Amino acid sequence: MRQDQQPPFAQLLDIRIIRTEPDRIEAELPVRPELGNRNGNMHGGAVMALADDLGGAATIINLPEGATTATIESKTNFFAAINVGDTARAECIALHKGRTTMVWQTRITRASDGRLAAIVTQTQLVIAGKFGK
Repeated sequence: MRQDQQPPFAQLLDIRIIRTEPDRIEAELPVRPELGNRNGNMHGGAVMALADDLGGAATIINLPEGATTATIESKTNFFAAINVGDTARAECIALHKGRTTMVWQTRITRASDGRLAAIVTQTQLVIAGKFGK
């Protein structure tokens, strides 16, 4: 998956897809000041947005022809902060790839020391046919 295949919001954040496989996607996100909170760390919403983008992208590459997806559930556990100036690394793996839903788990770590920053588990709905244009 190339950067220009990312949706506009992911491009705005500067999420960089590094590797895609049917059961795994890896990405990086440089934590610039615009993604920071008042404490100088990556904002929790940016952490969640990174994981949501990867879960959606992982589902998209596994969908049948003409289908689309939407996130229907997401849960985040935060373990450590990622400082502004560091890079968030993310690995999203398949937990379940069914006919009507897919479940993905994204581990987000700090590039500076590899420490686990967050784990996000999300469920994607598989929607037959295209909608909403």
